[in-house]
Amino acid sequence: MPNWGLLSISSKSMKSVTVSFRLPYHTQWGQSLLVCGAEPVLGSWNVKKGLLLSPHHQGIELIWTGSMPVHAGFTSEYSYYLVDDQRNVLRWEMGEKRTLLVPEGVNDGEVLEFYDLWQTGSDTLPFRNAFKDVIFRRSRSLDIERPLAAVKPKLDVDDSVLVHFKICCPNIEEDSMVYVIGSSSKLGQWKIQNALKLSYAGDSVWHAECIIPRGDFPLKYRYCKYGKSGKIALETGSNRELSLNSSKGPSRYIFLSDGMMREMPWRGAGMAIPMFSVRSEDDLGVGEFLDLKLLVDWAVESGFHLVQLLPINDTSVHGMWWDSYPYSSLSVFALHPLYLRVQALSDHIPDDIKQDILKAKEELNKKDVDYEATMATKLSIAKRMFATEKDSILNSSSFQKFFSENEEWLKPYAAFCFLRDFFETSDHSQWGRFSNFSKEKLEKLTAKDSLQYEIICFHYYVQFHLHSQLLEAAEYARKRRVVLKGDLPIGVDRNSVDTWVYPNLFRMNTSTGAPPDYFDKNGQNWGFPTYNWEEMSKDNYAWWRARLTQMAKYFTAYRIDHILGFFRIWELPEHAMTGLVGKFRPSIPLSKEELEREGIWDFDRLSKPYVRQEFLEERFGDSWPLIASNFFNACGKDRYEFKEECNTEKKIAAKVKTLTEKSLLGNDDKSRRDLFDLIKNIVLIKDPEDPTKFYPRFNLEDTSSFNDLDDHSKNVLRRLYYDYYFHRQEDLWLRNALKTLPVLLNSSDMMACGEDLGLIPSCVHPVMQELGLVGLRIQRMPSEPDLEFGIPSQYSYMTVCAPSCHDCSTLRAWWEEDEERRRRYFKAVVGTDKLPPSRCAPEVVHFILRQHVEAPSMWAIFPLQDLLALKEEYTSRPATEETINDPTNPKHYWRYLQVST
Repeated sequence: MPNWGLLSISSKSMKSVTVSFRLPYHTQWGQSLLVCGAEPVLGSWNVKKGLLLSPHHQGIELIWTGSMPVHAGFTSEYSYYLVDDQRNVLRWEMGEKRTLLVPEGVNDGEVLEFYDLWQTGSDTLPFRNAFKDVIFRRSRSLDIERPLAAVKPKLDVDDSVLVHFKICCPNIEEDSMVYVIGSSSKLGQWKIQNALKLSYAGDSVWHAECIIPRGDFPLKYRYCKYGKSGKIALETGSNRELSLNSSKGPSRYIFLSDGMMREMPWRGAGMAIPMFSVRSEDDLGVGEFLDLKLLVDWAVESGFHLVQLLPINDTSVHGMWWDSYPYSSLSVFALHPLYLRVQALSDHIPDDIKQDILKAKEELNKKDVDYEATMATKLSIAKRMFATEKDSILNSSSFQKFFSENEEWLKPYAAFCFLRDFFETSDHSQWGRFSNFSKEKLEKLTAKDSLQYEIICFHYYVQFHLHSQLLEAAEYARKRRVVLKGDLPIGVDRNSVDTWVYPNLFRMNTSTGAPPDYFDKNGQNWGFPTYNWEEMSKDNYAWWRARLTQMAKYFTAYRIDHILGFFRIWELPEHAMTGLVGKFRPSIPLSKEELEREGIWDFDRLSKPYVRQEFLEERFGDSWPLIASNFFNACGKDRYEFKEECNTEKKIAAKVKTLTEKSLLGNDDKSRRDLFDLIKNIVLIKDPEDPTKFYPRFNLEDTSSFNDLDDHSKNVLRRLYYDYYFHRQEDLWLRNALKTLPVLLNSSDMMACGEDLGLIPSCVHPVMQELGLVGLRIQRMPSEPDLEFGIPSQYSYMTVCAPSCHDCSTLRAWWEEDEERRRRYFKAVVGTDKLPPSRCAPEVVHFILRQHVEAPSMWAIFPLQDLLALKEEYTSRPATEETINDPTNPKHYWRYLQVST
């Protein structure tokens, strides 16, 4: 992001001048703007001591202004802040700090007015790598014609004003220049031939100064691009207008920072596919990083500017196909060995290994990915190659550079892999004296004289080649102007390198998930420990910053998985298996005193499972006495409570399994589900850390526990429920997000997109807009509560639109699974009462995809399956087989592979 407030050169003179700031910004009652900067007169970056601005109305705009005396040659960085009455920061500008340099050549006592515009996150997007280094990548680099520091304003005419124009234009054709055209004769009187030509100052900034007679004010003007071919591209919107500020005496120097050139926003299309599905004739059993080069070529030929992947970090936790789940990271830094191309490990692969590779390809290149066999084969071949070339690789300068840059995470990762295999478990609590990580133990494990050093080095070797292969593909994508978009999972596996090395950063007695939503009416339990944000903040979220820095080596954009987790996370107890009985962290609980004031006092009745005999008879029929005797204790007339050994979902599951193995229970799945329903039959969740705090259970009105309450209790709890879930947390969640998300965004130059599906608090979208985070819109999951289907033509620009995503059924499967919904879609979206076709024929796919391509969204990104459905020849496979993930199944096998006819 350029420095909008950059002024020019220093002076040895000590002339006193007045710097006046002016910024239009709409605030709410109790809010103010101030300027804070590096120098004492601006607070030395202490916002409490910054220059407070004063508001006044100018038409419909609220203008904030303030002045300060400085000496000639004064210089300082500065930014604007939104604060409350106690000067607590509510919001701050995105992008780089502005720089102020008072110019020489002004007379003593002059007033220099600086017209700034608030920098939002969306203003920074053109300077993210996705645009700066990829989309707007030019065949030639623009030469700096005149840096901002070279401005030397001279004003000898008394009845004139020196105006310094400055605009940011990141997207410009090779033979074009930028001009200001306007109502003054100095600006060509709207004729391009006589307009003011701007000079390029670097960082996409163009500027020039012009001495304009006072009689030409108020000044109307626009910026435009003008090419050698004679083509004029005038900025969109109404004319800009500049009036003189007569209230503070005659203005002589005005420095405009006019933000971004207003033009039709850039829009592009892309495709989404899991890394394991990117197949080619060269790979072995699964998609590999080097296959991305072919995919990039295909994207370019198809007119796409983006390729989006699922997470590519190592997930080798269980040593079986469960590890196909790409969001359960063993390490947030290490790449997955699954995607290694073993043929590229060396230019001198022995003939016997070459033959084994060919044989493995025949065995593994099947309809679906065989996760376990592919992993075993690749690691076996890699070990044989390592044995033949370990000395040359480990002593090479390229490896030494890689090791020195990644040692901080690489050594713990390699040690973890060794211990995982040695103890035959990733559960580091089972590792004896190695359960508790320490740097001293790590150094002994990875020492060159240790017995396991060669095994440790093998993991270095694999990661080095993975890094080299992905980096090659990433650089290829950049050169071909294709954005490579990665995925940042919200969680890590509780048995991971990160929880081993940094246990203080995680709440290990909890589990993350999501409340009931479109994906699962019972909620989701992902099994990851929640984050200890308070501990993370102590080093300014260094772990997160390191993650983003690592990702930025390969990607120019990324998707933040479940961005709601940075506002609040759905937290479940570690012993939960389902996702319904959780609470938000952070959140403001219901206190015992608050409930008692409302006439709610029977907390045991409300917070313990409400089980009556008739419930057992209804669910278990003739088997209810067996269930009652094994799982419950009688606690009153026709009332039961769960036994201590069966009072959690995990305990219930274990007990059901035991009884089934003894042939005492027939249908264990049904019994487990029914018992789970009963243990979740509560109204309030008691805080495990403070028994005087309670949380309303999600969808509490659906429980028989709630329905059996008196009317007064129902009305009170219903009101408190809606307050908890939809009102009382908003400010808390907003402040939480504004502490964490800016750290992520400032950790790299990648473009950030946020997956904002599900139960969305009202504070989420304004924060995302302010921070420049691009949201996600799926037509079948509209964010508008009154719509069944989203309207792509009404999406905002700061969004990615898509007909489906990896977490839901494909377009074809969705279309074919519900006839009545299909009819409603045809009527509401297509606008016809005709019967829709039963199959999602190519013409239907074309209609839906075209809606998204024509949407105002910045990006339209299509899953590969939805694109291939445009041709009949690719739809012979049953639509249900195209599913990548089933969110309702925590043990889903992630191995989708498109097979053409």
